[in-house]
Amino acid sequence: MTDTNAAPFDTSALGSTLVDGGCRFGLWAPRAERVELALVADDRSQVNHDMTMDEHGVWTIEVPGVTAGQRYGYRVHGPWDPDRGMRFNPAKLLLDPYAKAITAGVDYHGPIMDHTPESNYEPDPTDDATSVPLAVVIEDTEPPKPIAHRRDISESVIYETHVKGYTRLHPLVPEHLRGTYAGLAYPAVIEHLTSIGVTAIELLPVQQFVSEPFAVGRGLSNYWGYNTLGFFAPHAAYCSVGSMGAQVREFKEMVTAFHEAGIEVILDVVYNHTGEGGHEGPTLSFRGIDHESYYRLTNDHRNDYDVTGCGNSVDTSHPEVLALVLDSLRYWVTQMGVDGFRYDLATTLIRDESHGVDQNHPFKQALVNDPVLNKVKHIAEPWDLGPYGYQVGAWGPHWSEWNDHFRNYIRDFWRGAVCGVEELATRLSGSPDLYGQPTSSVNFVTAHDGFTMRDLVTYNMKHNHDNGEGNHDGSNDNRSWNCGWEGETTDQAIVTLRHRQVRNFVATLLLATGVPMITAGDEMGRTQQGNNNAYCQDSPISWLDWDDAEDWSDVTDLVRTLTALRRDHPVLRPSIYRHHDPVGHSSDAGRVDLAWFSGHGGEMVTEDWHDEGRRTLGMYTSDDNEAFLVWFHAGDHPVEVILPSPRWGQSWQVVASTVLPGEIPDEPVPAGLSITLPSRCVVVMQAALAADTHQ
Repeated sequence: MTDTNAAPFDTSALGSTLVDGGCRFGLWAPRAERVELALVADDRSQVNHDMTMDEHGVWTIEVPGVTAGQRYGYRVHGPWDPDRGMRFNPAKLLLDPYAKAITAGVDYHGPIMDHTPESNYEPDPTDDATSVPLAVVIEDTEPPKPIAHRRDISESVIYETHVKGYTRLHPLVPEHLRGTYAGLAYPAVIEHLTSIGVTAIELLPVQQFVSEPFAVGRGLSNYWGYNTLGFFAPHAAYCSVGSMGAQVREFKEMVTAFHEAGIEVILDVVYNHTGEGGHEGPTLSFRGIDHESYYRLTNDHRNDYDVTGCGNSVDTSHPEVLALVLDSLRYWVTQMGVDGFRYDLATTLIRDESHGVDQNHPFKQALVNDPVLNKVKHIAEPWDLGPYGYQVGAWGPHWSEWNDHFRNYIRDFWRGAVCGVEELATRLSGSPDLYGQPTSSVNFVTAHDGFTMRDLVTYNMKHNHDNGEGNHDGSNDNRSWNCGWEGETTDQAIVTLRHRQVRNFVATLLLATGVPMITAGDEMGRTQQGNNNAYCQDSPISWLDWDDAEDWSDVTDLVRTLTALRRDHPVLRPSIYRHHDPVGHSSDAGRVDLAWFSGHGGEMVTEDWHDEGRRTLGMYTSDDNEAFLVWFHAGDHPVEVILPSPRWGQSWQVVASTVLPGEIPDEPVPAGLSITLPSRCVVVMQAALAADTHQ
């Protein structure tokens, strides 16, 4: 494979750049025969300028008098030969792949196809300039203020949220700012995030995206944003004051506000496909510039080789296309101030020329070698839909990964659908069966895709009827338990049990070794009314209802307590695996860094691990200075457990739990005595250590 750690040419000429007295424009289109820059006026009239190509296939022109706010696009001329991956059609006004700001959307009633079905695949000569998005020239502004302390990922508590949905109904955010970058950065919002211990906010896609034709046809839209069209441009609809470049400034101001609060900003980025969809979809940018270079194609070079399920797959085995992705990442770090990325369907980005998966792909090499990108966080969604696409545990050092093994098992454990507790110990200790280091595991119970945590204990079945797909969309493998009643209820016993179960999910997530990710609103009872695929719901189904917060304050308070414990006690967030090694006093009878307790007073033995009916496990974790014992009990009846001997701790104080006040002792319990764990609970106990164990 070609070494693409470095760009194949100087890409600084691409896009639009203001210069003295005008603006320079550049577009990479190596197989084009002619390229015109179209400067677009307010009335959509155009002035076209022919560009000149260099030896690298880069077309450039410098136009005097152009200032910030100028809209533009490209008309690319060349052969119409779909069987060779060439679909040049100058009637189609194309978006600049390097556009820093984008205005206007797609009119799916307009002539946005480069051919018409009835034409037997002949090019459509109808001009589409009034139906497509336009790039906007922007002036350079100062990058956001950097965060004072960029945390090691072992210290991170990630909070996944949607820019619009998080504040659309927020009562303390001024109405004109709700659902915007400015709204998300509003003091009342940041105050909540800091109060619950969030260290990094992970934003669902904010690179300019478009809705799919089928969603628009149902009167819906792509709400989540996983349909990118502009890899450099912040999504204009999230700006409170316009789309002619103000979105760039407002995004930077949002990042600065988070940084001043000590919160990192991670972007969920979609480089695996674009909003042009399959080869029968609209031609808006990449397809009309060079279909074969930008996209993976089948052997006939006409159809897309789709490993994403979204119609097309971006071809990062092509050096210039990989350069585009890397340039985009650098731009978001150096100019927009972000602190890391979560890569949607990341496996697509490491496929080679033959579409095979390559864990030594130049994309991964570049992230390690690049002096900008190797300093930020990289999180993989470690799968796509193609052959060998499931790559959980394969990404290695420098990467963290979404751990679906954790999600699936923890859901099953708390609904009583597992045998024994052996895998529970594996997941709680950072999934060493999958990873070389615990920080590789991003632990989550819920995410944007699927049930919310409240819905996980309220619905056994998905309820996606509002999506207009006959409830056939979305996963059927929810691993949920409605606690005895489908949907909301006023039955207080069921309501109480649901709250307990949500607290158990939260506690397991925040006490497990690895990097916890909380889905926005789970800490305050957010519901999607049983919809587990709300990608198209820009509506109260997806928006966070802040009125629910008071009713779910028990969960919010627990999150605050547990994130504070993680912050203040490094023993609860190790960055390396623990192996039952001695700590503190070094004698053989001293403490160890990790041990598992059965509840009978001693450590787990082989028979305990093989007991398929076991529902209780004690996790002991210790360092030179402190020790904790956390009990996880998923049984539906109380259980008596004997606390460890003084070797492990002189006495034990409950410092957090998922039970109600009065259900467990408030006072320290001496070593060797027993306590009763109520049904379905997590109890965190801190040891009082003998003086000689601190040596």
